[in-house]
Amino acid sequence: MALPETDLRFPAMGCAMRLLVGPPADGDGIGSEQTASKARELLESFGSRLSRFEPESELVQLNSDLRETVAVSPLMVSMVGAALWAAKRTDGLLDPTLVDDLERAGYATSRRSSPSAPLADAILRAPKRRPASPRTESAWQQIVIDDQAGTVTRPAGVRIDSGGVGKGLAADAVASLLADRERFCVDTSGDLRIGGRDAIADPYHINIEDPFGGEPLLTIRIGEGAIATSGIDSRLWEVAGGGFAHHLIDPSTGAPAWTGIVQATALAPTALEAETLSKQALLSGPDRAVSILEPYGGVIVFDDAHAEAVGPVAELVSSRGFTVTNPSPKAIA
Repeated sequence: MALPETDLRFPAMGCAMRLLVGPPADGDGIGSEQTASKARELLESFGSRLSRFEPESELVQLNSDLRETVAVSPLMVSMVGAALWAAKRTDGLLDPTLVDDLERAGYATSRRSSPSAPLADAILRAPKRRPASPRTESAWQQIVIDDQAGTVTRPAGVRIDSGGVGKGLAADAVASLLADRERFCVDTSGDLRIGGRDAIADPYHINIEDPFGGEPLLTIRIGEGAIATSGIDSRLWEVAGGGFAHHLIDPSTGAPAWTGIVQATALAPTALEAETLSKQALLSGPDRAVSILEPYGGVIVFDDAHAEAVGPVAELVSSRGFTVTNPSPKAIA
């Protein structure tokens, strides 16, 4: 039986957040309520400082600075470093310099309070499916961070988006704060980081939701590691002319990507890596998504509404779910 936890839910980073925090492993540490409060403050700080929509945020200040080299905080160095890591990891498919394209698509302000359009309607009117591709000589390749000096250098006018990378980075940061807990789960609205020896013994049950609104596709029991889901259904809106747009951009076209995949879930040791893999799989399309998710495992939902379990998930999935402890390639217990 799992140990008791503090369950804290609140908005941050433009999303609904949830923290499950158990007692300290040594029995003498700070109580779970106080620790959960500190974790909330950290997530709220990430949200206010890395938001693309808050005029006073550090990210907006960096993006509006006309100098090529700008002194920034350690948090901003970490975020830009994580964004560049994700771009390199995906050969430029996760491009953090697509702010202009996002705004042209209709994502210039937060869409948190705007209901998403029906996914089925969007699929019926979506353009021809094609995998997304990197942008040739994209500006992200010219961004340089200097950890010692605490600076970011980029071409004048280039703006950076924290996007899902910021959520993954935040989940991992909070996991470090909660490392002394018997069990914990950090849910940054789709990016989850889980840990603690009691969680390994009695794993969390994580539902993989159906983007079309049906019953959960399956339940995964996770004791340690991370899982992230990316989809086009959560931020989907109608545009002039009767079409639809979403927030996942094809760098090669600058327009929303319609690849034939509407949702991808990835497992990995960290939330940053899981977030990166899930978006890479969705953007890459059906022909490449399986190979991207196969090492750690995952789930793909195609735009004809059928779902496919991949890698270790396919090997272990059943109607009762399965257990994951410390995800590693081809070695999920």
